[in-house]
Amino acid sequence: MDKILVVEDEMAISQVLKVYLKNSGYDIKQVFDGKDVLQVFADFQPDLVLLDVMLPNQNGWTLLKEIRQISMCPVIMLTALDDVQDKLQGLHDGADDYITKPFIGDEVVARVQAVLRRASSAKTNLKTSFGDLMIDYKAHRMYLFDEEVELTPKDRALLLFLTKHPNQTFTREQLLDQVWGFDYEGSDRAVDLAIKRIRKALKNWPKNQGDIYTLRGLGYQLRVEKQGT
Repeated sequence: MDKILVVEDEMAISQVLKVYLKNSGYDIKQVFDGKDVLQVFADFQPDLVLLDVMLPNQNGWTLLKEIRQISMCPVIMLTALDDVQDKLQGLHDGADDYITKPFIGDEVVARVQAVLRRASSAKTNLKTSFGDLMIDYKAHRMYLFDEEVELTPKDRALLLFLTKHPNQTFTREQLLDQVWGFDYEGSDRAVDLAIKRIRKALKNWPKNQGDIYTLRGLGYQLRVEKQGT
């Protein structure tokens, strides 16, 4: 049974979605506040997220980017905004589909089914390996020599981002925007410290398979030789 996380702060709309989706055979978990989404996401491990744009405490666009840092789980955006630019922005940021309110329950179910079918056909891309380092993007975990690599959530998000963009160089500012978020107000030293912890966690990873390089004056790069699935 596929699991769907419904993120919608309006109780009436959330309940309608729950009824339609449960009647279609899905396991449903509801969240009503933006600040709770990532924790519930990690615990529930959904197969798809229905994500409202306007949420208390944290908006859907920010949450979409944070989900994409740790998972390729399909996300369908729900919004009252019927603007082409908003739709294009959502798709650009990693949304799999976009439903404008008010909607018909049967339409939502049909969209969910279509996105899950596409996701199922692409499941081979949910895992990749760089030599002895294996990345599971759905579970947002990584394994070295079949042993799980223990990292903090933010360090894990940083490593996941780098593995999605191997052999590309990113400045500290770019990594802060992508991993910590645009509203982060701390020092860019956070990136250096996270890289140091990741290197320590991957100290036994053979250097001929990959390594995180510091390019002086430019930033950081996950340099790898081989990639497999």
